[in-house]
Amino acid sequence: MQTYVALLYSIILGEGRRVVMADLKAMAEELGLKNVRTLVATGNLVFEARAGEISKLEQRLEKAFEKTFGRRVDIIVRGAEDWLKLAAGNPFPAESATTADQVAVRVMREPAPADAVEALQAYAAGDEKVLWVDGDIWLVFSRERPNSRLLAAANHKRFGVGTSRNWNTVRRLAEIVGSRQ
Repeated sequence: MQTYVALLYSIILGEGRRVVMADLKAMAEELGLKNVRTLVATGNLVFEARAGEISKLEQRLEKAFEKTFGRRVDIIVRGAEDWLKLAAGNPFPAESATTADQVAVRVMREPAPADAVEALQAYAAGDEKVLWVDGDIWLVFSRERPNSRLLAAANHKRFGVGTSRNWNTVRRLAEIVGSRQ
C-alpha cells in the first residue's frame, strides 16, 4: 500500500452548499481507499491505496465525486514521497515562519511551464513573490492587498489544472503523510 494526498480544486457545490468532510471520507472509503483522513474543510484527503498510476487514481476520485455530489471537480493526487518533497522544497521558509497563510503553492497536475513565473511577475505587487519549483508555482501574497491580482492570475486558463494550498495546509498534510511513513 502507498500513501497519497488528494487535493480537490473547488468543493463549493452551489450557493450555500459545501461538501461535508465526513461525506468526502465516506466516498473515498467506498472506492476501497484505506485509512482515509481529511484535513480542514477545503477538500484535502490523505489515504492509502495500491501503488499505481496517479492519473487513474485521479480519474477514479473525480468520477466518484461527480456521482456522489453531482458536480465535476478536478482532483490532484500526489504520492507521499512527492508530497514530502514538495513541502521540503518550500522556497519561502522565512515568510512561511512569520506569515504562513500568505505563502501558497499552486500544485499542478502537469508541470507548469518554466516561464510561468515571468508571466505572473506582471501581476505581483512589490512585496509579493513568485517562484517555480519542480513544476509547481510558489507564491507569497501581500498582507496589505487582500485582493491580490497575483492569486487571480495563477489560474487554470493560464497554467492548466492545479489547485492552491497555503503553507499551513501543506505543512499539516506533510505531517500526516510523514507519520504514516
